[in-house]
Amino acid sequence: MLLLLLEIVVLIAVGNAIGPWWTLGLLVLFVVAGLYLVRRESGRTWKALRQAVDTGKMPGRELADASLVLLGGLFLVIPGFLSDVVGIFLILPFTRTISRRLLAVLIGSRMPPMTVTGFPGAGAPGGYRPGPGTPGASGPTGSTRRGDDIIEGEIIDEDPPPER
Repeated sequence: MLLLLLEIVVLIAVGNAIGPWWTLGLLVLFVVAGLYLVRRESGRTWKALRQAVDTGKMPGRELADASLVLLGGLFLVIPGFLSDVVGIFLILPFTRTISRRLLAVLIGSRMPPMTVTGFPGAGAPGGYRPGPGTPGASGPTGSTRRGDDIIEGEIIDEDPPPER
């Protein structure tokens, strides 16, 4: 509601300063330029996302960028100068890093703190740490040691394979 009121005030002020036709022309120009930026940057973010997924890297940054470009495009569709400025700020690559940090702070402030119990290092800074037998827990030698304790075992299949 506040954004709508601010948009109306800014539109009236710009209309009084440069005239209604120039104001309408600027709005159309912002929409066209914004759609071009959305198309260009969404292609770049999609390419980066595909590359991250193909290399097996966790695409956290790429997903954030794609979300910011989508959100920026939505702001550009809303008629008004303030929403256009916010949309362009979210879309441009050199301002998107700032937007990504703000998004992380916003999401982080709304998330409840998480603790994982029952694992070594649980509740420590950095969150979850895999324990023995967890994928990714093996050390450089491939063993799943916990201290000096080594547990040896044998896998026994209780159901014999069917005979042919």
